[in-house]
Amino acid sequence: MSEIKHVIEATDLTKQFGDFKAVNAISFHVKKGEIFGFLGANGAGKTTAMKMLIGISNPTSGAAKVAGFDVFTQAESIKKNIGYMSQKFALYDDLTVKENITFFGGIYGLSRATLKQKINALIEELGLHDIADNLVGALPLGWKQKLAFSVALLHNPKIVFLDEPTGGVDPITRRQFWEMIYKAAHEGTTIFVTTHYMDEAEYCDRVSIMVNGKIEALDTPKKLKEQFKVTSMNDVFLKLARG
Repeated sequence: MSEIKHVIEATDLTKQFGDFKAVNAISFHVKKGEIFGFLGANGAGKTTAMKMLIGISNPTSGAAKVAGFDVFTQAESIKKNIGYMSQKFALYDDLTVKENITFFGGIYGLSRATLKQKINALIEELGLHDIADNLVGALPLGWKQKLAFSVALLHNPKIVFLDEPTGGVDPITRRQFWEMIYKAAHEGTTIFVTTHYMDEAEYCDRVSIMVNGKIEALDTPKKLKEQFKVTSMNDVFLKLARG
């Protein structure tokens, strides 16, 4: 596939349930290697939008391409070219660290030789030698999240979708997690991340903010703060939320 300028493109993307538009004609694009923050309060529509982009929910109308593939007709191709990490479910607690890596590597279609190499590299990189044979359920949440992110990158996807990846972890672990995000982006992986921590919005290259199913703001954190004449992304969000 030829190099594409925008790895995510959405035009008037809409998801409707009866008379209710959970996602109301949103349009945006994401560039290769960009860290794109997708923000909004609970119920704003960001999770519904993400589900359409990763190929597990059909849009009602509009158009979108992810990694060059159409969300309406090529959902399976999208799934093969992305990584995905959910806050609530990313790893199996009743499998060991090594078994989780092996399981997901198999799902991603990695060969045995490649998988063996990836397992060794991942355990080395994360410093998991002493606990590689421990059940994931026994790990602290921060370690689970870092491992889940690394597993989402196993097959070298073009884009990784992260849904509230640092929810519930301590500030030090959050900082370490963002260092991993920066490293992946620097190596060319596009990061699409939802978060409710407004300080994390500052770490993104660009940020979109959804309110009631619509994108009400989209720009760099610096320009958004200038636009709304405030000094923090939290204040930007409050101004939008309060209308």
